[in-house]
Amino acid sequence: MHLDFSPEDLAFQQEVRAFIAENYPAELRGKQDEGDELSKEDFLSWHKVLAKKGWVAPAWPVEYGGTGWTATQRYIWSEETARADCIRLMPFGLSMVGPVIYTFGTPEQKAKYLPRILSGEDWWCQGYSEPGSGSDLASLRTKAVRDGDHYVVNGQKTWTTMAQHADWGFFLVRTDPDAKQQEGISFLLIDMKSPGITVRPIITLGGEHEVNEVWLEDVRVPVENRVYEENKGWTCAKFLLAHERTGIAGVAASKRGIEKVKTIARAEMDGDKPLIANAFFKRKIAELEMDLTALEFTELRSLAGESAGKGPGPESSLLKIKGSEIQQRLTELTLEAVGHYGAPYFRGFGEGDNEHPIGPDYAHRAAPTYFNTRKTTIYGGSNEIQRNIIAKMVLGL
Repeated sequence: MHLDFSPEDLAFQQEVRAFIAENYPAELRGKQDEGDELSKEDFLSWHKVLAKKGWVAPAWPVEYGGTGWTATQRYIWSEETARADCIRLMPFGLSMVGPVIYTFGTPEQKAKYLPRILSGEDWWCQGYSEPGSGSDLASLRTKAVRDGDHYVVNGQKTWTTMAQHADWGFFLVRTDPDAKQQEGISFLLIDMKSPGITVRPIITLGGEHEVNEVWLEDVRVPVENRVYEENKGWTCAKFLLAHERTGIAGVAASKRGIEKVKTIARAEMDGDKPLIANAFFKRKIAELEMDLTALEFTELRSLAGESAGKGPGPESSLLKIKGSEIQQRLTELTLEAVGHYGAPYFRGFGEGDNEHPIGPDYAHRAAPTYFNTRKTTIYGGSNEIQRNIIAKMVLGL
């Protein structure tokens, strides 16, 4: 693999850096490092800047609003946005349902939904997991019964990220209870303002309202909102999950996280020396960096394959497994580095509050981030299931 950037790529890198420096919203700078909770408006402010530039969906085909960037340019983009600590764009519209719609949708669906995903007018959520149907997703029980030109949907979804902000959701529903599990599922686009939808918050260990329960009671969904054929939604679901797993790797963000751990370890003392001088701690950082480098090369090979016309295949499971495990190790190492300063946790200050956090600023988010990252080996298909996919589809076992 040729690892040197071409002169054109280096010029593109400088263009990206200059654009971020000049256009990233001032009110967002440093907000993630300070541990502030991000609002819907925070996410959309950066989204709309990129939409105006035409850079909001680098992986989309040009005819639907993509950039036409090469795999290397997309890699540079992810590196530079992570280096600048840019807020991650919500993936549910751009990286999940958008590709499903432009791949499997009707011309009418493409014309209706894709422009609004690009502009940020519609905020999407994902209705896949259910109580008892997470890793075994095909066992889902939410039902959709045909009634003329509509489906009547009843059921419950859980761990629905950012559903409290969503305008639309894409849901897997069972339309044929007598068929084999994967063969009786359909893929529906549902207006989250429809009568019968209730969103209830789930507060995480870190204190965030990030995920939700979604209840659907006699929700009427037009048949025209079904993507692809009835009872063939599993095809869309697999396609979507392959794209999701590729994005879960999070190489660029993890590289920035390692640099942050090194900064903390230089500031924290281990006896009379900085923690960074501790041989055992240095070894943990080195092992993490080596594993991340190997993951980075794997992601580059995957991107190169996509550029050659290959969609993400079973190798996306490799990216998901290693990427999520590295993220967990990284947050664990960060918590180890801040030591007892990681125990107190402040979610911010209310009006008139004169209390101040204990310890250095970099310690405040260590514990909640560690707890929140426990989920990475579960969502997008648990790592145990991903290993089964690799065993079957890659190794042929």
